[in-house]
Amino acid sequence: MSTETTASVSTHILDTSIGRPAEGVAISLAARAGGDAEWVALGGSKTDADGRCKDLPALPEGTTHVRLDFETEAYFAKFVDQQAEAQQDAPRVRDSGAFFPEVAITFAVVPGEHYHVPLLLNPFGYSVYRGS
Repeated sequence: MSTETTASVSTHILDTSIGRPAEGVAISLAARAGGDAEWVALGGSKTDADGRCKDLPALPEGTTHVRLDFETEAYFAKFVDQQAEAQQDAPRVRDSGAFFPEVAITFAVVPGEHYHVPLLLNPFGYSVYRGS
């Protein structure tokens, strides 16, 4: 991958309801070349114990838009109740899992730039930003 002709993407997830990384969240990556172009699925990965996804596929040349899809429903169903048990001050209200069963983040990229897009997640909300 040439950093002169392509952009690169990385991400991580912090579960703000328990103050810990979100492990095991499936993430898929798609790209397109132009606002009217079709999305091309590039593949995906899962977050590690540190909430990081270090092996996302490379972006093809000509990519102008990227979409990260985070599958949050399975994470909340599987991990949050166990983690809340271990932390006294973590909220225990979980209802049916997550209000947002998935989070899709779409952003524009330019060649040669790296985009680190952290997801701050809890069962009832999320925020994202361009990190470093």
